[in-house]
Amino acid sequence: MGHTATAQAGSGGLTATEHRLANGLRVVLSEDHLTPVAAVCLWYDVGSRHEVKGRTGLAHLFEHLMFQGSQQVHGNGHFELVQGAGGSLNGTTSFERTNYFETMPTHQVELALWLEADRMGSLLAALDEESMDNQRDVVKNERRQRYDNVPYGTAFEKLTALAYPEGHPYHHTPIGSMADLDAATLDDARQFFRTYYAPNNAVLSVVGDIDPERTLAWVEKYFGSIPSHDGKQPPRDGALPGTIGGQLREVVEEDVPARALMAAYRLPHDGTREADAADLALTVLGGGESSRLHNRLVRRDRSAVAAGFGLLRLAGAPSLGWLDVKTSAGVEVPDIEAAVDEELARFAAEGPTAEEMERAQAQLEREWLDRLGTVAGRADELCRYAVLFGDPQLALTAVDRVLEITADEVKAIAAATLRPDNRAVLVYEPTAAPEAGNEEEEAGQ
Repeated sequence: MGHTATAQAGSGGLTATEHRLANGLRVVLSEDHLTPVAAVCLWYDVGSRHEVKGRTGLAHLFEHLMFQGSQQVHGNGHFELVQGAGGSLNGTTSFERTNYFETMPTHQVELALWLEADRMGSLLAALDEESMDNQRDVVKNERRQRYDNVPYGTAFEKLTALAYPEGHPYHHTPIGSMADLDAATLDDARQFFRTYYAPNNAVLSVVGDIDPERTLAWVEKYFGSIPSHDGKQPPRDGALPGTIGGQLREVVEEDVPARALMAAYRLPHDGTREADAADLALTVLGGGESSRLHNRLVRRDRSAVAAGFGLLRLAGAPSLGWLDVKTSAGVEVPDIEAAVDEELARFAAEGPTAEEMERAQAQLEREWLDRLGTVAGRADELCRYAVLFGDPQLALTAVDRVLEITADEVKAIAAATLRPDNRAVLVYEPTAAPEAGNEEEEAGQ
């Protein structure tokens, strides 16, 4: 069964239809004939928040295992078939979901659907100790390259562990620990797959130059016979008080290019009006070179070489406001921290100007248009709103809700949350004195 959405104000005329197969797979189709390409996106409702102590990193490990072959597609065949057909593909893991996606020439969409269905339905036929050990080593190496052996690489992990208390489902990050990766067994992986990689725990979106009726027929043909699974337990409760209630702090001495001040502020859950207000507040304060913190620290005081403030939106736990300041040579972190607190206090007392509100809303609107402007971005957003909020149609009107936020709401959320007693702080001190004029690149999270 399915229904067609009518174009809504702010959606740019975009529409999406929703369907559900008998086995529970939710399907979202969005027709767009601007270019002869289409995106296939599959979100599974499983991320690191579903993991238990001692088995962290399984969700991310499984993202890699999904590219190791299935019953009909052996070894590296998924990559080879998609790229050989002129397409691109990847997968990612977060706290709240794991996703897989292909962008294909129009006439190759059926191939992408068959490939995704084959591994959803038959991955266990190919999963063995060899592929498990192979991908375990790949993930461990990824951890070394992106986290352990790069400047500031463990900041995200350390701040998350500070911001969410021990035992909280978001206390650990998707990369997992080396010890837990070593401890994961083939039986752990098989049970994980049976529990979470079921059609009734997934949303499939297909966006672009498609014939919806024919596409839905392909989906039914390839996915319809895959059995559902009812063994999934809901994720542990991620609720926390609205503020931390004190300042948590850790000093890290490492071989980094410059001193750094990083902080995570507890902010409202994604999907709320308050989260949109917080997004606007952080955009005014630290979203780009026109922001208050950049103007104060980088341009005026020249005490920092980079200053940013952004929102990590989370649906199952409080979101995090992410502050990241890299100091200029010779500048001490307490001086940076005092300047940051002064700017935040001024903003909480006065709120944004009309010009700042207009600029911040325009910036978020542009980012929304960028996401929906490509078939891959739109497919991902439709899946996101379907999995996390139950309604893919919300993706098409998300910017309307941001544009409705008032300056008073932005001021109120800043006053309530952007305070010293509502943050986890990470201070980086170089083990060697930084050289004058030294600048660095930020490490990817």
